[in-house]
Amino acid sequence: MILIQSILLILAGIVGVLWGADCFTDNAARMARRLKISQMVIGLTVVAFGTSAPEFFVSLASAVKGSNIFNILIIVGVSALLFPIMIPRSAVVRDLPVTVVSSLLLIFFCTDGKVARWEALCFVLLFVLYMAFTLYCSPKEAMGASTTDEGVNSEKGLLVTLLLVIVGLVCLVFASTLFVDGAKMLAKQCGVSDAVIGLTVVAGGTSLPELATSIVAARKGQSAMAIGNVLGSCVFNILFIIGITGIVSPLSAQGITTFDMAVMGASTLLLWLFSYTQFRISRTEGMVLSFIFMAYMTWILFHI
Repeated sequence: MILIQSILLILAGIVGVLWGADCFTDNAARMARRLKISQMVIGLTVVAFGTSAPEFFVSLASAVKGSNIFNILIIVGVSALLFPIMIPRSAVVRDLPVTVVSSLLLIFFCTDGKVARWEALCFVLLFVLYMAFTLYCSPKEAMGASTTDEGVNSEKGLLVTLLLVIVGLVCLVFASTLFVDGAKMLAKQCGVSDAVIGLTVVAGGTSLPELATSIVAARKGQSAMAIGNVLGSCVFNILFIIGITGIVSPLSAQGITTFDMAVMGASTLLLWLFSYTQFRISRTEGMVLSFIFMAYMTWILFHI
C-alpha cells in the first residue's frame, strides 16, 4: 500500500511540476512583454525568487551542497544538454560576476565555521544593491514579441497573466513537495539510508522547480529566462536566504567541507568561463557540467 502511494505521489509530482513549469514560464514571458522589461530581469527576480521558495527553510549546508551546486551543474548542465542556452551579454558582464563574488564571499565568511550576524547583514545589503542595480539597468524593451499583442495594454490582461504566474508557481512548489515526499517514501521502502535520501532526494527536490522551469524555458527558446532563473536563484540563496536567516540567528557551517566549498566556487567560475567564450552554453559544456555533478555526488556518497 505504501509502495503504491509513493509511486502515485511521484507521478502526481512529475505531472504537476511539468504543468506548473509550462504555465509559469509562458506567463512570466508574457508578463515581461507587457511590462516592457527583459526576460533576463524576469528570470533574475520573479522566476528566481518564486522557484527558490522551497530553499527558504533549509540549512546553510543544504543551500550550498544541495541547491547552489545542483543549480549550476545540473540545472544548467541538463538544460544545455537538451537545448543549448544563449547567454545575454548583461549576464556575463554583470550577473555572473555577482554570482562568483557571492560564492567567494560565502567561502571566506565560512572559514571560521559560521556566518555571523554582521556577515549576514553584509549579504542582505549586497542583495538590495544588486537588485536595485539590476532593475536600474533593465532594458525597457519587450523581448520576443510585439507590443501590439492582444491585451498588452489591458490592465485586466496583465492581472490575468499575473494570476496565472502565481498559479503556475504554486503548482510548481506544491508538486515538487509531492514528488519529494513520494521519493522519500519509496527510498525508505527500498532500504536507502536517511543520509543518502537527504543528499539526493531532498537536495534535488528543493531545486526541482528551478530545474523544470529552466528546461521548459530553454525548450521554448527563452534562454535568458532560463539562465536568469539559475543565476538569480544562486544569488538569492546566498545573499537573501542565508542573509536573512543569519541575521535572525548566526548560522553554523557544520556539514560543509572544504571540498564542498571548492566545488561550489569552481563550478561558478566554470559557468562564467563557458558563458564568456561564445555567450552560450553548448551541449558539450552541458555534458561537462552534468558529469562534474555526478562525480561530486559519487564522492559524497562514498564519504558519508
